[in-house]
Amino acid sequence: MGKADLNKKLKMENLLNASFELFTSQGINKTTIQDIVNKAEVAKGTFYLYFKDKYDIRNRLIAHKSSQLFMQAYNAVNESGITEFEDRIIFIMNHVLDELAANKGLLSFIYKDLSWAVFKRALTNPLNDDDVDFNEVYENMIAESGISLKDPEVMLFMIIELVGSTGYSSIMFSDPVSLDELKPYLERTVRGIIRSHTEKPKKDNEE
Repeated sequence: MGKADLNKKLKMENLLNASFELFTSQGINKTTIQDIVNKAEVAKGTFYLYFKDKYDIRNRLIAHKSSQLFMQAYNAVNESGITEFEDRIIFIMNHVLDELAANKGLLSFIYKDLSWAVFKRALTNPLNDDDVDFNEVYENMIAESGISLKDPEVMLFMIIELVGSTGYSSIMFSDPVSLDELKPYLERTVRGIIRSHTEKPKKDNEE
């Protein structure tokens, strides 16, 4: 990577970091593009080289932060030696929840403005070279497991919606129970979702 490319990457990172700090401290509505460029110490025109408006940078920040969270969890599950698909999904779920519980500001930022469309973009459109296409990782996990899933995207959607909404309430408000108390319920339900989407192999006498 040449000096010019490094400079561009640094400017984008400065804009992302400045935006995240401002969005989590004072909210997106009270944050202006001028606030962002002042904090990032770049010209206003530089902002528009990378982003359309503050909502664009918010969505791409959600994508970036989500990608980082899931890749940290994926790397951790690989190091754990866990091989069963269900167990790997549960491990990733718990890892992400624990990370969000340790950083409630990140949880509030991601979840408040998270929609399936934004999240899907996070999975399939890496913001920079440091991010990974998690959709590809997810498909590889399925392929490596040797199982056959019906509508794997629907399954992932259901798990994310369940874990996101219940995890948020438990972490932020301990409602209806604390995160530690919630986890066993989540695990049983997520396993049920996976099994309901798992296609059983046909017997030899079946066509």
